[in-house]
Amino acid sequence: MSETRHDVVIIGGGHNGLVAATYLAQAGRSVLVLEREKQVGGAAISADTFPGIDARLSRYSYLVSLLPTRIIRELGLDIELARRRYSSYTPGPTGAGLLVDQGDPEATRASFERIGAAADFDAWNSFYDDTARLARAVFPTICEPLLTRSEAKRLVGDDALWTALVEQPLGDTITNRFANDLVRGVVATDGLIGTFTGLDDSSPDANRCFLYHVIGNETGDWDVPIGGMGAVTGALERAAREAGARLEVGAEVTSATPDGAVEYRQNGRLKTTNGAALLANVAPWVLRGLLGGGGGASADLVKPEGAQVKVNLLLTRLPHLLDASVSPEAAFGGTFHINEGYKQLQTAYDQAMSGEIPELVPCEVYCHSLTDPSILSPELAQAGAHTLTVFALHTPNRALTEANNDQMRAQLQAAVLCSLNSVLAEPIEALLMTDVEGHPCLETKTTLDLEHALNLPGGNIFHGGLSWPFLEDDEPQATPAERWGVATEHPRILICGAGARRGGGVSGLGGHNAAMALLEGA
Repeated sequence: MSETRHDVVIIGGGHNGLVAATYLAQAGRSVLVLEREKQVGGAAISADTFPGIDARLSRYSYLVSLLPTRIIRELGLDIELARRRYSSYTPGPTGAGLLVDQGDPEATRASFERIGAAADFDAWNSFYDDTARLARAVFPTICEPLLTRSEAKRLVGDDALWTALVEQPLGDTITNRFANDLVRGVVATDGLIGTFTGLDDSSPDANRCFLYHVIGNETGDWDVPIGGMGAVTGALERAAREAGARLEVGAEVTSATPDGAVEYRQNGRLKTTNGAALLANVAPWVLRGLLGGGGGASADLVKPEGAQVKVNLLLTRLPHLLDASVSPEAAFGGTFHINEGYKQLQTAYDQAMSGEIPELVPCEVYCHSLTDPSILSPELAQAGAHTLTVFALHTPNRALTEANNDQMRAQLQAAVLCSLNSVLAEPIEALLMTDVEGHPCLETKTTLDLEHALNLPGGNIFHGGLSWPFLEDDEPQATPAERWGVATEHPRILICGAGARRGGGVSGLGGHNAAMALLEGA
């Protein structure tokens, strides 16, 4: 059994682990990254999903908002992010839909009028002016030691805004400010993506999710990574290697100890290494298992639960809509909300809570290839082919088992396609390309599939519940790890992934903040 020693051993080579590795290696630390898959990147990868088809889809993570330009600049990353002209399109129950056009405010106003929500247009602009003010106050703090709740509230400088978005249930704020059900639903979805909760729930889960969806880079815009999500990982991998970090793939960590000893299996051999510090770029639940469970604070952990289905499609062309007043290029040019009216979202949640697959699954659809055709071969792009990626809500992991996963995947896929078809003028199945084996270019990932593929417990894309980007006033701040929101009960082990405070999404924040805590404590 071979053994090595390093200043820092990072368990997990997802994008956060690469960010941490680069910062630490640039600072002169010896860094070893252990990644169980054959490539680094975790959920932030591109893949040739369909055999024989030259299309590299962002397989699990789709858009970028929370990755600070500061991290891109400091690590010298060659990343290009493209802004989408259209924010969103949402079909309505009467046929007409709401198209939010960031390039034409008057067209957006007309769309509000067309769905009978003229009074909500000014409320919409006022509301997102408020979220922009919140973003400008909060986002610059996320690459710094955590503020306390009181400090964050003073920084925002608007008690009414703070109450509306932090203190009171998100559903109350939305229903107080908007009258139209469809408009309410569009706003509410940002509080539900990756978070299984009801809009009338008294917990702050939806508020926290909403906050992270509207503060990115002080604008809240969700951008398309040119070249796909794999281009983001590729830039991070190059930066880490150039800085001197050692990246080992196919290296599955089997155990770790609080004093920095790590065992892993690679190429059929059991190996050991020891780090003066360990960074866990895995979910806290997974880290607990690597440490052998047992007592301490980690004994109180509950296994996370995801509640989404991810579906990737490759089409011969974009489908026509029931709403003929909106072109497919505009509708799919931003986030396409399907069956996400406010009442529809609550009905779907109630049905999921009762153990059913929602009758109309709420879905968000993204068309990467409209903004960035480079992920397709020139032949596919010229022929008019397009990718669609679907993120479906309110499909909780509790319904899945190892025994029923295949059956549930088929049922969930059928439910997602049914939801899509409910707003289209033609069935989506007729537009699916086929791969070289004659199979439709259609891939569905359940929460259990995500647990298997990405080591996400319960398929939870955030590694657990999201936290506020600030400390409660009475929380400890005695150590750098506590001040940066990356502490565990073990002084030599820090969280550097999505499970850190201010974690979640393709942001690099967990990696950045863990690296800063280590460097501060040196």
